Amino acid sequence: MSETLHVTGKDKMELLHREIEKHVRPDTFPLGIRVVRDNGEIPPRAKRPVRDLGVQISICQGITMARRYGWTIAMGGEDLSCPIAKAVFHFEEPVEFYTEGNLAHGMYTETLECGKATEADVPKFTKEEGGVIVVGPLDRISFEPDVVVIYGNSAQVMRMVAASLYKKGGSITSQFSARADCADIIIRTMQTADAQVILPCYGDRVFGQTYDHEMAFSFPYSMAEDVLAGFEGTHKGGVRYPIPTFLQYQAKYPATYEKLNKMWEKEE
Repeated sequence: MSETLHVTGKDKMELLHREIEKHVRPDTFPLGIRVVRDNGEIPPRAKRPVRDLGVQISICQGITMARRYGWTIAMGGEDLSCPIAKAVFHFEEPVEFYTEGNLAHGMYTETLECGKATEADVPKFTKEEGGVIVVGPLDRISFEPDVVVIYGNSAQVMRMVAASLYKKGGSITSQFSARADCADIIIRTMQTADAQVILPCYGDRVFGQTYDHEMAFSFPYSMAEDVLAGFEGTHKGGVRYPIPTFLQYQAKYPATYEKLNKMWEKEE
């Protein structure tokens, strides 16, 4: 595969999809996400929640639709019901009621001041950075993504971490707050230009119906070649999924079983 690392465009996305399927084996589609600032760039077949589904949704719902149904979903401010997503993706101005911590206070934090600190720590787009969020399966989308995200169990996420670090070493630094994981997946990944381990938030579990055993891993699409090389290199080094368990040991059995074995040994 080494000689194919420098493919581009659709071929590169399909190659990345195949390698994720081969090395990670996720239960749901690996996704590409793009922030579109020109409505003319929204794929014509993308589903718009209000127009096509008749409902407003949260970004985590859109991500789950894409990864479980295989749909491409485009979400603008008019498509969203989640006030946190509206604020952090700058579809609405984050007014003082939000910034002073009222949404976190009483549910996630003991005091309003703690709520303010929690809200301040959520990554946010400026008005210039914001745009329509388009998400779809990596091997089906017609656009080059800004971010790739894969949901899986902790071992599958570990496999992704290993691949992403193969070319540079070190470790991954991620932040967790139990809320607003859509901002971690998209905004933090884009703003840091680095991979993130994602702990699905409470809303992702309630509204996006993410399972208890699931985590996620996101990385900027600009890292795709390094991740591809990382899959190949770590696979050769012996890092695999499913995890190959160590089976070269002799089992110990109940006393009556062992007694029978000893009887046979004496007959020999």
